[in-house]
Amino acid sequence: MKALRPQLSLVVGICLITLGLTASTANAQSVCLPAPRLLTTMPMGGQAGTTFEIKIAGEDIDDAEELNFSHPGITAEPKLDKNGLPIANQYVVTIAKDCPVGVHEARVMTRLGLSTSRAFNVGDLTEAVQTPGKNDSLESAMQLDLNSICNAIMTSRKIDYYSFEAKEGQRVVVDCAAKGIDSKLNPVVIIANERGMDLVVERRGGMLDFKVPQTGKYVIKVHGLTYDGGPHHFYRLAVKAVQPDELVKRLPSIQAVSAFSWPPAGLTDANIRPEAEPNNKHTEAQKITLPCDITGSFYPAADVDTFEFNAKKGEVWWVEVASERLGRPTDPSIVVQQVTGTGADEKRTDLVELKDIPSPVKVSSNGYSYDGPPYNAGSSDILGKMVIKQDGVHRLQIRDLFGGTRNDPKNIYRLVIRKAAPDFAIVGWALHMNLRNGDRNALSKPIALRGGATMPFEVVVVRRDGFDGEIELFMDNLPEGVTASGVRIPKGKSRGIMLITAEENAPQGYSSANFYGKATIDGKEVTHPCYLASMQWPVKNAWSEIPSPRLMADVPVSVTESEQAPITITPAEDKVFEVTAGEKLSIPLKHIRRSDFSGANITLKTFGDGFEGNPAFDATLKGDSSEAVLDLAKLKPAPGEYNIAFYGYAVARYRENPTGVALAEAGLKQAKLEAEALSANADKLAKIAESAPDAERPGANSAAKEAAAKAKAAQSDITKADKQLKAAVARAKPKDIVDIIVSTPIRVRVNPAKKAQ
Repeated sequence: MKALRPQLSLVVGICLITLGLTASTANAQSVCLPAPRLLTTMPMGGQAGTTFEIKIAGEDIDDAEELNFSHPGITAEPKLDKNGLPIANQYVVTIAKDCPVGVHEARVMTRLGLSTSRAFNVGDLTEAVQTPGKNDSLESAMQLDLNSICNAIMTSRKIDYYSFEAKEGQRVVVDCAAKGIDSKLNPVVIIANERGMDLVVERRGGMLDFKVPQTGKYVIKVHGLTYDGGPHHFYRLAVKAVQPDELVKRLPSIQAVSAFSWPPAGLTDANIRPEAEPNNKHTEAQKITLPCDITGSFYPAADVDTFEFNAKKGEVWWVEVASERLGRPTDPSIVVQQVTGTGADEKRTDLVELKDIPSPVKVSSNGYSYDGPPYNAGSSDILGKMVIKQDGVHRLQIRDLFGGTRNDPKNIYRLVIRKAAPDFAIVGWALHMNLRNGDRNALSKPIALRGGATMPFEVVVVRRDGFDGEIELFMDNLPEGVTASGVRIPKGKSRGIMLITAEENAPQGYSSANFYGKATIDGKEVTHPCYLASMQWPVKNAWSEIPSPRLMADVPVSVTESEQAPITITPAEDKVFEVTAGEKLSIPLKHIRRSDFSGANITLKTFGDGFEGNPAFDATLKGDSSEAVLDLAKLKPAPGEYNIAFYGYAVARYRENPTGVALAEAGLKQAKLEAEALSANADKLAKIAESAPDAERPGANSAAKEAAAKAKAAQSDITKADKQLKAAVARAKPKDIVDIIVSTPIRVRVNPAKKAQ
């Protein structure tokens, strides 16, 4: 963890009208307190073993300090000007020679804590950087060497042109990374001849595999599918010369949220077996024995792979397929049939049909945070079981439901059939508010904590092979002054909550945290990491942009000293609250208010295994205390230890960086003092020049002229400082912002009811 110098899908199901707000008022409000977001880096990556300069841009990162990365092999230092001072948002990045090739995370530390991540790529090819607008014609095509990558930004309504030299018979692969590196670009990539006549075209984000017809110069054209562009439409274009029989990998890509559940623990390639074509027809079925681990592809178009095996009545086998979770645009489906008779007397009876891994929790019905999370932990892959009903021959057929017209050998799959191996995989994301007033936000939310704040994370589980036990949630390696408390995933359920809390006076700092879950399976303690998911881009009230979540490479946690939470709701006593089963428990709450609010009360619900059925209750936003009452006769939690918390949302009158006003005032005052001193000096030197002897007059005039220039520049500094003060005052004016409010975690011990005498 690291200390620095000073410098939240919430399912509330409550309309803003319950706070006495009209829809028109609510639509005018912002959602969630400001958070730092890194949106672009240029370039988007680099070659291992090199040092290069990088520029960044984003939201609420004006005071960016250090740029850091998820892998220690990537480091950055601020770029300095000629006076040795840091240049805003520019850094010098060094990638170690042994840094793994692939997608890592970049983020920047700011006044408000660590920003959201942006994909940062490490490769093994020579890197180049495009100058936007300089290669938008055939005549100005940018020359690329074979086996190189160009980092570029797509200009709206333009085509980018590149050229390369190749020899007859040479195999050249052109790959354009965009969606896979957090870009908003849907690229169209074309290889043309020297005159710009199209030879091969890729419109669906695929890779161009080109056999050079004759030695010479060739042109690559890149444009958006709808000719869109701008700073968020960046891409990495790779041009590679490869061997005729070489299996070419795509450029590294970020992972979809669904990928968290693959692979199963302990899976290796030791027993993997390839499918053997032809195996489309029942008469061509590939014979296998169970258990098995098979790799294949949905190729050619409309491919159906058929496997035949023997099994005995009563056997239970678990079937898992990975394809979509491997990053392929596929939808696997399996039908298993029992086979009796032979030849013309053969009869096939359906045993089971398997498709899709359902989301562990209900996902938002409109793709935004409306009536559920805008994250889907389910997959179009397969995880299910088949129960053998009688001894004999069985056949399994696997196909891609999207594969009727797709002819891509890279649409691979992995089929695993095994005896039950109970297990679990978990993923978490920052809770979002489900507002019913037309708001369509799906914000990228870094774990950047204000002092006194508790940030809730929803954690969901995909259970394997019949495991239904409870899962305890943990987080450690946190910054100083930050604690985490898990609200467990109950037995047979799919959802828990992780609460991350910053003390009121926690020092500014950050760390890469460990986030994990524990369960007891077959008498043994099993621990698995909890993957973190986040939105690639902050979507704010946008009807035209589809949210795009992905998995993160790590779990960065930060805390800021610059601001504190608008309110902290905490138990009045730091203790374990004890209650006897069937009785009522009253918990006195203390409110530490640091902001004004629109509305007198906040409606609170309850997090906690066995306690989420507690009725919502109102707590004051004007006073310093309230009380929560839990009726255990109605809730009926089992005896034991629990972590609970109370949550809701409120409209805070947020003031952005009020200390910035004082700093700007001090800056203006200093600028005026310096200007006065320089003006006085200029007047003095002007008078000296007027009365200087002829021999000394040229030097005196020169000194007076230089002093006058400095005085004039100082007046410009006053104007600049005055604008900065006005901007700081404008930012610091109270603004209505709807945000999640979560109490600090509360420990409850339910004791068994006393037995009747």
